[in-house]
Amino acid sequence: MTLDELYDIDPYGLKKEEKEKLLLDGLKALTRKHAENCEEYSAILRVLGTDIDGIKSTSDVPYIPVRLFKEYELRSVPKEEIVKTMTSSGTSGQKVSKIFLDKENVRSQTKTLAAIISSYIGKQRLPLLLLDTEMVKKDRSMFSARGAGIIGFTTFGRGTEYALDENMDIDIDKVSAFCDKHKGETVLMFGYTYMIWQYVIRVLEDKGISFPFEKAIVFHIGGWKKLKDQAVDTLEYNERLSKVLGGNVEVHNYYGMAEQLGSVFVECEYGHMHCSNYSDVHIRRSYDFSDSEIGEKGLIELISLLPTSYPGHALLTEDEGVILGEDDCPCGRCGKYFKIFGRIKGAELRGCSDTYEKR
Repeated sequence: MTLDELYDIDPYGLKKEEKEKLLLDGLKALTRKHAENCEEYSAILRVLGTDIDGIKSTSDVPYIPVRLFKEYELRSVPKEEIVKTMTSSGTSGQKVSKIFLDKENVRSQTKTLAAIISSYIGKQRLPLLLLDTEMVKKDRSMFSARGAGIIGFTTFGRGTEYALDENMDIDIDKVSAFCDKHKGETVLMFGYTYMIWQYVIRVLEDKGISFPFEKAIVFHIGGWKKLKDQAVDTLEYNERLSKVLGGNVEVHNYYGMAEQLGSVFVECEYGHMHCSNYSDVHIRRSYDFSDSEIGEKGLIELISLLPTSYPGHALLTEDEGVILGEDDCPCGRCGKYFKIFGRIKGAELRGCSDTYEKR
């Protein structure tokens, strides 16, 4: 089954055996392509003694640390075919990852994200309120994975408005007008986890304001480290966000990174992060990097069918997590579902919303 054929079925419709075969075939093909076209990646495989033909499971696919993208410019296509270069977010003075995309990779990222998000909101374009500032499109210091996320979500919306002004203050009049204009409609909102907390939830609570949205679907990503420092968990976050937005709010946190844009992992209504047909996770034991069992905590490895222009199809992250189950989540979605605990101790602070400090 090709990636294009995969878009014709439910993004969470494949069960374990069928999905494993699909991913294995695709990942082996990507491993071979990148080995033939990326000198640095080929050198890594030689050191590892990798026999691509001998790969028998997705767990056997050689993975690379995500931090390598901070140290090297890894690409598997000629420079002249690169149409977009993405950078990861990082605090001042940190190196950032550079991800090189050709037309094929941009197209697959866009289509995959659309398939995943549409499975939660439907095919229709909804009125969109971005819980961020429009400056994110104009200030190049902001435009990295954060800017890409903002722009990517505009494809799901119509009548787009930004809730925050250039000073990161919430524009009460603008949000009120948006609410009135779309009275009786389901509206879509998107933002970054900590920024929503800091510049929307807490500000509205302090002002005693609650907007009367009748139905809102909110997607947010990144920045949980600062919230944990403030002892805020998912349940409290969702409850307080719902209160300031009228009460009838469906909240979906999701997990992803610049190094594998498009193949995101969305939290279902039971609080579980889900793998789609296009991606998967392995949990690696920190002491020998072997596969952990279900329920056993370890380092998160992400695999994806999307990275064709750079060797990002199997990445060992600096995040810890645990697989909770597979094909049996109460929400009905197939695939593995998991929980994230956050970054390992000593790893660099990074994340789209961690990098903004109000001036």
